[in-house]
Amino acid sequence: MTDNNQSLLKDRNMLVIFGITLSAVMGVSSIAPALPTIARELEISTEQIGLLITVFTLPGIFLTPVLGVLADRTGRKRILIPSLILFGVAGILCGFSNNFNQLLWLRFLQGTGAAALGTLNVTLIGDLFSGNRRATAMGYNGGVLSIGTASYPAVGGALALIGWNYPFFLSALAIPVGIYAMFALKTAPLEKGTRLSSYFGNVFKALKSWKVAGLFASIFLTFFILYGGYITFFPILLDDKFGISSLVIGIFLSSTSILTGITSTQLGGLTKRFAEQGLILTGSILYFLIFLVIPFIDSLYFLLIPIAFYGMAQGLNIPSILNLLTSRVPADIRAAFLSVNWMIMRCGQTIAPFLLGLVYLYGGVNGTFFATAFAALLFVIIAAMLYKWK
Repeated sequence: MTDNNQSLLKDRNMLVIFGITLSAVMGVSSIAPALPTIARELEISTEQIGLLITVFTLPGIFLTPVLGVLADRTGRKRILIPSLILFGVAGILCGFSNNFNQLLWLRFLQGTGAAALGTLNVTLIGDLFSGNRRATAMGYNGGVLSIGTASYPAVGGALALIGWNYPFFLSALAIPVGIYAMFALKTAPLEKGTRLSSYFGNVFKALKSWKVAGLFASIFLTFFILYGGYITFFPILLDDKFGISSLVIGIFLSSTSILTGITSTQLGGLTKRFAEQGLILTGSILYFLIFLVIPFIDSLYFLLIPIAFYGMAQGLNIPSILNLLTSRVPADIRAAFLSVNWMIMRCGQTIAPFLLGLVYLYGGVNGTFFATAFAALLFVIIAAMLYKWK
């Protein structure tokens, strides 16, 4: 364990983790602003261009558990470094694609490289840090993630002005991260001698817990709310109700990520005074109130208030859930355990736009926010149970 007094921000292991996190969120957010340009240049319909996201995320649903098991059994670096290199090389090749079909295959390959990254960064924090230092590291990592999600759309959009393929070249940054991790990352030694049957038995035993089920439900609802009510339908509200430009919509979305990042970096200090379960409950209550009142706000400036609180709620909630999940399992099964969490996050991301899209057909954009508020109310109930179980 690296539990000395060295500053986390100067810890080489932490710098590697930051690099992994920035790579993990790059694959979608950096090319999202370029999708209309790609569609025009490759003469692809709007319905088809969404496949660039689908084929990228698809490998993660199926491969993440397998890679999690391999990371536990063979070592984190043996999975991490090839994943980063594959992600970077495939991304570069995407930029040299000649047609859409070729681009789809290369995006699938890049998604294969990205499949383990979102699990391994959190796994490494659990391996290398403990106690309040782990909570602080999780908060810092949440801040870095928010910086990436806030800045990549702007960077990708700027690169798309040069050419439709230039945002893909940004993935090349994962290659030096992999090379640096090869030499700088100091992982905890693996526990030897555990039979495969015992290993899977320990994983299933860790998963069979009401607390774990509550945390998994919390992460599902968190990403349901994020990808449904916020990322998908909040921009529609801004366009329909206020008629603002895509640039201003982007500023709104980026400002939330910045506030999330600032709040996340304070997690270490907050956990000295409050239990993570209390922070999760606070975040869930804020979600409910925010999405309940948004349909009634008629001023663009007043809308900044719930959006600011949403950013802070995200900063309280996500790293707290991840910290609790990480601390519940020993290192020898941690990657497999957290890979289940990553799958559940992906499910929330995938299901929310579809279900709220059905709500939109019958209840309009306001209906999607009331439905999101209902999901948040379920979250409040689950978070209250977690608080009671602490």
